[in-house]
Amino acid sequence: MKIVVIGGTGLIGSKVVLRLADDGHDAVAASPASGVDAVTGEGLDDVLGGAAVVVDLSNSPSFDDAAALSFFTTSTRNLLAAEATAGVGHHVALSVVGTRRDSEIGYFRAKAAQEELVEAGPIPWSLVHVTQFFEFLPRIADGAAADGTVRIPPVLLQPIAADDVAAAVARTAVGPPTRAVVEVAGPDRRRFDEFVELSLRARGDRRPVVADPHARYFGAEVGQRTLVPDDGALLGGTRFDDWLRRTASV
Repeated sequence: MKIVVIGGTGLIGSKVVLRLADDGHDAVAASPASGVDAVTGEGLDDVLGGAAVVVDLSNSPSFDDAAALSFFTTSTRNLLAAEATAGVGHHVALSVVGTRRDSEIGYFRAKAAQEELVEAGPIPWSLVHVTQFFEFLPRIADGAAADGTVRIPPVLLQPIAADDVAAAVARTAVGPPTRAVVEVAGPDRRRFDEFVELSLRARGDRRPVVADPHARYFGAEVGQRTLVPDDGALLGGTRFDDWLRRTASV
């Protein structure tokens, strides 16, 4: 099948494209760098010609509430319209665990709006909800640092390796549309601050990590279970401690 991966050059997208190509599919990485812009619509008609599946892995360049909402709603409307014209039979979108719960996180509300458009749209769909990536924990720590101290909410987290996210997305893309949400998470559940501290220490970063119940995540305070999946989620095979040992030695 021809499978177009929007955001196909990013962390997850590049891995999805490689997996699909290895399995014999015509996997096309589409991004602004390749002349495809889902926000403006540029290049969509050309790249979607002959495509059976579209995988949307694009992400807002800004986490500002209004900017994220505009990005996800505009790009999704453009994609779905172009897919309908091209006769695409399956739309797969990557989203975030927690968007189906009441949340003060503007980014989550923007993703929820994206999902609503997909579900109401003309293309048969599948949604993959994932937890935070192992790879982004150091970046989160940097964003949560002030005066040399990293403040993280002591809520539950169940992060996942990017490779396992890519595997779940690729598996969904080659299957039939589910018209359902599947949640995917890592196999280990701990407190958010513990994951961040382990990640920093493995890289030789000695900044103190403080468990602060009022620390914000995406600009909002979060509940104890906001960031973890419900029972029955699919679990990736990569354990956090094993991943840390591998990546810290590279």
